[in-house]
Amino acid sequence: MNYSELFDYAKNYLIDNDIADYNSDSYLLLEYVFGISKTDFFLKKNENVDDIKLEEFKNYLKERASGKPLQYITGTQDFMGLTFKVNENVLIPRYDTEILVDTALKVLKTYDKSSIRVCDMCTGSGCIGISIAKLGNISDVTCVDISKAALEVAKENANINDANNIHFVNSDLFEAFDEGENAVKFDFIISNPPYIRSDEIEGLMREVRLHEPRLALDGDDDGLKFYNIITKEAAKRLYDGGWLLYEIGCDQGISVSELMKESGFTEVKVIKDLAGLDRVVIGKKIGVE
Repeated sequence: MNYSELFDYAKNYLIDNDIADYNSDSYLLLEYVFGISKTDFFLKKNENVDDIKLEEFKNYLKERASGKPLQYITGTQDFMGLTFKVNENVLIPRYDTEILVDTALKVLKTYDKSSIRVCDMCTGSGCIGISIAKLGNISDVTCVDISKAALEVAKENANINDANNIHFVNSDLFEAFDEGENAVKFDFIISNPPYIRSDEIEGLMREVRLHEPRLALDGDDDGLKFYNIITKEAAKRLYDGGWLLYEIGCDQGISVSELMKESGFTEVKVIKDLAGLDRVVIGKKIGVE
């Protein structure tokens, strides 16, 4: 079998198994297994493939056809121009979350303080905190997650991206942090918390429903559980003038904005994604205690 025949075989196999991205996924699997780019493919399409690698390719193809996300097969996902390791202990970084990081980087440029402390709450793969540390040149970033397995992935990603200024904390939100006078404070708290309503989980794409960690998806009955808790805690754990930034579901802009205003945040703003849907909410702490 040559590369051209293998590509057609892969594409048709994925089509038969209802994989929407059958074309791009076939190319990416070829690149992953055989180490050939799309340009290489067109140059070598009539060359026969290695039989041993062919069996490896078919095994990965079956995994993809079953609904396993391509990123969990290849083990990586690009985000903000950086490469992150991913597995089924963490959510796959998505473009929507780049909007949150872009927004944070813009606000950081306006923040008039020489030493800035950032907290990435519900860090998962660490893509938010690590990207901000690298691209924002922030020397004090704390990544927090309840999942020890997720934190292990985040630590690997910090090493992969040479981000040596990250602190990792295993905690159920802020539970592991001191309270009162000893409370750790931050200039920025940034979070992409679980925000899918519990009864909507079963309606998600099978790639998400069957493979991505439910712990990182389920936001309880109304999807707002973690926004409620984090917002109230952030009011106590941000320095005056500090910022709280969230990724949200596209129908949660008003609800999350109101939660932030009720906790005393000002300059609350909803930011839309390229599709015109609500995607990020930010707010500033001014004298909130």
